[in-house]
Amino acid sequence: MSAVPKTRPATYDDLFDLPENQVGEIIEGTLHAHPRPASEHALVSSSLGIDLGGPFQKGRGGPGGWWIVDEPELHLDANIFVPDLAGWRRERMPVYPKVKWFELVPDWVCEILSPGTARLDRQRKMPLYAAAGVPHLWLIDPDLRLLEAYENRQGQWTLIATHADDEVVRVPPFDAVALELSGLWA
Repeated sequence: MSAVPKTRPATYDDLFDLPENQVGEIIEGTLHAHPRPASEHALVSSSLGIDLGGPFQKGRGGPGGWWIVDEPELHLDANIFVPDLAGWRRERMPVYPKVKWFELVPDWVCEILSPGTARLDRQRKMPLYAAAGVPHLWLIDPDLRLLEAYENRQGQWTLIATHADDEVVRVPPFDAVALELSGLWA
């Protein structure tokens, strides 16, 4: 991952100068670019989206009531994030918008950790997600086969659960349905 040296605050236009195989985010005025996710990372993200999408977005075998989105562009305060997955409760976003990016704070964000992004995700993005008011955050490490779930309590993340390997778990905010972690790993 690379960060453009800070000679001036990065702008949205700077994202258009990145190569097509790069994902760009602007965090506290600095442009951060990293390659598209590797295959294992992409598999975890896709599998989780499928597992949550059926019961929570489509209402198949679950309560419904959510929009689950892969790699949405979030404009929160002056920051531009591209988490691996994000979700909005339909009670807060009743109609799915036709927009280029989302300004409504998601109810849940999931970051799939990779060696090149883990530090950025933990040190820079987590506190900013909390400050923006994201209620739930999951970090998933495919190498460790680990899911960490956090809850935002008064602007600070509290670790509420850690699950690993092939556990079958119920994790807020999606605890209405059991999630088989074995389905996430290659």
